[in-house]
Amino acid sequence: MNMRLIAQLVLLFLLTQVLGLLVGDFLINQGIHTTLLNDDPNDVANSIGLFVWIIIFTAFLLVLIKFAPDWLFSILIKGVEIMAIFGTAIIVLMPFISTDEIIFGTALILVALRIIFSKNLILRNITSIIAAAGAGSLIGASLGVMPVLVFVVLLSAYDFIAVFKTKHMVTLAKGITKKNLSFTYAMPTKGHQFELGTGDMIIPLAFAVSVLGEAKTALAYPYFFVSPALVLFVSLIGLIFTIDFASKKSGRALPALPFQVILMLIVWGITKIAGY
Repeated sequence: MNMRLIAQLVLLFLLTQVLGLLVGDFLINQGIHTTLLNDDPNDVANSIGLFVWIIIFTAFLLVLIKFAPDWLFSILIKGVEIMAIFGTAIIVLMPFISTDEIIFGTALILVALRIIFSKNLILRNITSIIAAAGAGSLIGASLGVMPVLVFVVLLSAYDFIAVFKTKHMVTLAKGITKKNLSFTYAMPTKGHQFELGTGDMIIPLAFAVSVLGEAKTALAYPYFFVSPALVLFVSLIGLIFTIDFASKKSGRALPALPFQVILMLIVWGITKIAGY
């Protein structure tokens, strides 16, 4: 096992998930959420709509990679990254800063730093943490457990098909990672730099925040954190297993979500039976 790689993975995971849970708890307490297809967080149509939107956006990126000039793709994808950093930074800063002007100003500074120091891997990982924490917490706070469950199952099945069958996710990953964007975490080791997509952090976080929202209606502090924490713990185990296996198979892409989702669903079911 590559301990340097695993240590980086664990650190990035913990930073993302702890931050995301804090933000998610704030969003739940304040009743802050986003409307997808409708305002009912327990309507499965919302999760299906989100899944369809991801498929459409993925198809759009694949078309750009295949047919657009490299300069045009670079400009467009960089624009998406900047908007993602700015938007998620606002979400992440809300629990910690009460003044809107300071929140927006800090988000703008973060975007400026990312543009100026675009080659800095530490800064890129910081913006990736913020992007994943913001996106995952907002999705989890906006959907009930069952819609999120449907969403993560659909996404994990799609991830498996896209990597092993159609292989278009491999094409997309190669197109994105070489652009040094905040859609992946950089984990450099001796002789190789591993890239982990933020989706492998966002999806467990979204499920954990949704589980947290459900637990808070029935349990007192700190017991409502038990189920989300265990869900994230087994997600990390699944991620470590996948990354470690991939590191021994140089050049082979592996989908992390399927194994993560299986473990999360099993543990969530056990915690429900146990009363958490």
